Amino acid sequence: MKKIVPFALVVFVTTTSFILTKKVVKNLTQEEGILEKVANAHGFQNWGNVKEIKFTFNVDRDTSHFERTWIWKPRTNDITAITPEKTLTYNWADMDSVAYKTNGGFINDKFWLLAPFQLQWDADNVTHEHILVSEAPISKKPMQKLTIAYGSEGGYTPGDAYDFYFGEDYIIREWVFRKANQKEPSLITSFETYEETKGLKVATMHQTGDGSFKLYFTGLEVK
Repeated sequence: MKKIVPFALVVFVTTTSFILTKKVVKNLTQEEGILEKVANAHGFQNWGNVKEIKFTFNVDRDTSHFERTWIWKPRTNDITAITPEKTLTYNWADMDSVAYKTNGGFINDKFWLLAPFQLQWDADNVTHEHILVSEAPISKKPMQKLTIAYGSEGGYTPGDAYDFYFGEDYIIREWVFRKANQKEPSLITSFETYEETKGLKVATMHQTGDGSFKLYFTGLEVK
């Protein structure tokens, strides 16, 4: 079967300036707190208790399927990558060229799994805007919209932007990925089938409006 390597969504980049629209939240205190609000709605305050997280990243597109499994120990940053071809264990503090290339996949998959937490982890490396009412791209329902944009340098694929859509509970329901902060969407998917484990609230299914593309997680284990 044909393997699919999904869009790389990355962290650890610098900030860029961002033009605000007239509907952007004006209150700076509220503006600065929105990243934390969304992250905490998904259980970010419990992340400090996590010793290990294991998950399988899956992508179905038409008749093709791709998957890989990760085991991450965030306290030591030991990572194990498991694919049908091989198993590789490495540490962020000491990566050779093979580990660095493999880590690009981990950064992508972790971003999809823990996108709400990345809002806090990357708070100093992104610019953001918060709009109180905006039409969600799939459901067409009015929701809050939070846009984050990474800088043009650093990371695996710098300069990308993401639009998160959520209601009054701050739980993400849809998002838009825009490569290199371009105006047109590169990919639009849902955030659904949430699972709660060890205080973390994780969306395990992401799919396009027509269902032709599905990115989902199985085997989620948190210790």
